[in-house]
Amino acid sequence: MMKKFLAATSLLMVAMGASAVDFKLADSHPKHVMPVGPEEVLSFHKGIKDVVKSVVNISTTKSIQPGRGYYPPYHPYPYSRMPRPHALGSGVILTEDGYIVTNNHVIEDAEDITVILPDSKDEYKAKLIGTDKESDLAVIKIEAKNLKPIKLANADSLRVGDVVFAVGNPFGVGESVTQGIISALNKNRVGINQYENFIQTDASINPGNSGGALVDSRGALIGINSVIISRSGGNNGIGFAIPVDMVKNITTHLIESGHVTRGYIGVSISDVTKEYKSVYNHKKGAVILSIEPDSPAEKAGLKRGDLIFDVNGKRIRNATELKQAIATHKPNEKVTLGVERDKKDIKIDAVLSSRDAYTLDESTQQIFKGMRIVPLTGEIRYQYRIPPMINGVLIADIKPMSKAEKVGFQAGDVIIQVEDDPIESIHDLQEALKKYKKQPKRVYVNRYGTILMLVIK
Repeated sequence: MMKKFLAATSLLMVAMGASAVDFKLADSHPKHVMPVGPEEVLSFHKGIKDVVKSVVNISTTKSIQPGRGYYPPYHPYPYSRMPRPHALGSGVILTEDGYIVTNNHVIEDAEDITVILPDSKDEYKAKLIGTDKESDLAVIKIEAKNLKPIKLANADSLRVGDVVFAVGNPFGVGESVTQGIISALNKNRVGINQYENFIQTDASINPGNSGGALVDSRGALIGINSVIISRSGGNNGIGFAIPVDMVKNITTHLIESGHVTRGYIGVSISDVTKEYKSVYNHKKGAVILSIEPDSPAEKAGLKRGDLIFDVNGKRIRNATELKQAIATHKPNEKVTLGVERDKKDIKIDAVLSSRDAYTLDESTQQIFKGMRIVPLTGEIRYQYRIPPMINGVLIADIKPMSKAEKVGFQAGDVIIQVEDDPIESIHDLQEALKKYKKQPKRVYVNRYGTILMLVIK
């Protein structure tokens, strides 16, 4: 097993506005220093002694269901999706009145969520405020006052080599602190979440640390511990945390509205590879490989083969940076794209839409109950290793014992045709299902290069 969960395209990311949540903020520009003096003892006790007061233990109760485990293809760590009782994880207190951030996978499908405060045996039943599966974040709330919220660092101040500490409840043994450094920043394409911009650390992160705090040497939150990469299941010094700027923005949305709204432009993209460089003047950017029908990109006049090199004047070096740039805007906002087309630079205005408009409608969800279907974006193709000649929509997730699983669908299948209609988008899938709604339907899928036919009613 290569990668392990610890309990952490569409082109689009969270459109983040100004925060209305009263976060406690640390100094935005801390000094980066090295201890000196032969009589000095290097200790970080003073900096982190209050952090453990802001990290809680989370346990959940989930119903046991008979059936086999679920192992999604190409996933970084094959893990069982079967519900289990008393799952353990960690959470971080954000506000004095009880808002707590954790990982989505810690509380996913939970019937009951229980929070135990540090240095306390008192248990609190938590209310689920909102979840965001695609970033693996969730917010819960307990009815308590005068809690100790953690201070939030400024993500722009982080540097590779900074000393950091992981705080959580590994293996359910109680609050623990481990030390390491920031090994890398802005890690993406790890293949864990839909939206990734991880902090990589070698601080020891183990089961139960999920949802806990990654802090700097003064105790300010820099990330939420999410996952590790491991061959053995133990810690190999490669852990990932969701960065504090993403945590702050997403939790603000969840606290204010209970959900995250993502903008959408509707293209599949690629980096400017070595092979592509010969046909473009710009050697960095994001190349459009396909465009969703009736999407903002199509309406704006973008074309396959266009290279986007800036958004509102901000330079774009690769596909991930384009996602991050789009993330700063809300649905219905206009963005101006710098585009190279036929080796000429042009400007194109596009009005973003909501990504929700490109998800399955209610009737399609009923037919494919138990599965999550996503467009074959460039990011999804990379994550699942799907060749560019295969068109369709991807089955990204299937619930055990669901109707979809009983029919024979599997995670990783690409739906390529319904009856006589080829499928290249979610829109195509929904139109085909409407067309053949009064009859059993033959659905063709590509599974690891083999074409299979399944029948749904």
